[in-house]
Amino acid sequence: MRAGAAYANFDKNDRETAMKIYQVGGAVRDELLGLPVKDRDYVVVGATPEEMTRLGYRPVGKDFPVFLHPHSHDEYALARTERKTARGYRGFQVYAAPDVTLEQDLRRRDLTINAMARDAHGQLVDPYGGERDLHAKVLRHVSDAFAEDPVRILRVARFAARYGDFSIAPETLALMQAMAANGEVDALVAERVWQELANGLMEAKPSRLFVVLIEAHALNRIVPEFAALDPRHAALETLDAAARDGAPLAVRYATLVATIDGRRRAPSAAFQHDAANTPVLAVSMRLRVPSDCADLAKLTLRWIASVEHARGLAPQALLELLIGADGLRRPQRFRDLLRVCGYVSGAQTALEVSYLIDAQAALTALDTQGVVAGAQSSAEIPGRIQAAQLAAITHFIHTKRA
Repeated sequence: MRAGAAYANFDKNDRETAMKIYQVGGAVRDELLGLPVKDRDYVVVGATPEEMTRLGYRPVGKDFPVFLHPHSHDEYALARTERKTARGYRGFQVYAAPDVTLEQDLRRRDLTINAMARDAHGQLVDPYGGERDLHAKVLRHVSDAFAEDPVRILRVARFAARYGDFSIAPETLALMQAMAANGEVDALVAERVWQELANGLMEAKPSRLFVVLIEAHALNRIVPEFAALDPRHAALETLDAAARDGAPLAVRYATLVATIDGRRRAPSAAFQHDAANTPVLAVSMRLRVPSDCADLAKLTLRWIASVEHARGLAPQALLELLIGADGLRRPQRFRDLLRVCGYVSGAQTALEVSYLIDAQAALTALDTQGVVAGAQSSAEIPGRIQAAQLAAITHFIHTKRA
């Protein structure tokens, strides 16, 4: 790393004070790995909030002193320690003062690979062996303070999904299992669980997120709706396939949910209604999953059986699928639905997906303005459109079967 690059935004006042500034965390880790750095965070040792404000930094931290640099707008946090006062990830008392050392600040971090720093000259500060663990490809907790924050179980699982060839230190896995057994994970709030799951789903190998949670005996406590998963479950393979294709979060989530649900029947109105309320979708409501993810998962469970049998559907049933699955109103979401079905059902669905894309195009090409032009009243319009749509789909089917 070029020291000047990370500290180019330091102004004269920064250098003239007694405080010391260190780049910390993910930026240091990723530079050592040769990966692009997205965000740079800094720790300030030997300063007070008043001094930071005097130098032009803007305070933004609610739970502890964090400031934005007046020029670069990077985040600068005062060095701090934390003391556990209650269960959960919010149960901490924070102490931030000029006498807190860099080593004390780094000690409260989760993993050794995230507990490294660089000083203003670019020199690495690594009191807990993070560089060694990077070379060994090991995820290892820094100290027993790891056990005080249940979010760290999810974070370790997420890093395992990001760095697919890293192992988890046996003592770290044992600590995670103990945290699950003693109920510490039960204090996790829904929003934070979803945040970490969503981040993990978007990593290079999201299956490892769930494998690690299973190995930590934590999945059935954190997301009991996914308790059917095991390291060999088909959902994990399909999830990784979606990740290899660069699928967006909603597609990955719907793929996971649909594969876990695993039900297949001939398409019917009764099945469609029941599938929309399947128990596995309870996780969407409990974790307050964003609507684009939750809606695509629900849409998939409702229509996947019809998609899998698309070429055998009668005209009315095919029209109901295209309209009900938003083939006209939200064409991109319909394509996302077909993409999910392709992951879940495999190569056997490829012909059905192609067939439905053609059917969608045929329905979209319908001249609805011409259809309604001859209507005698507005009351006639819906019926005329439905009849024209059914005629277009009937013609499409006959053409395909000819």
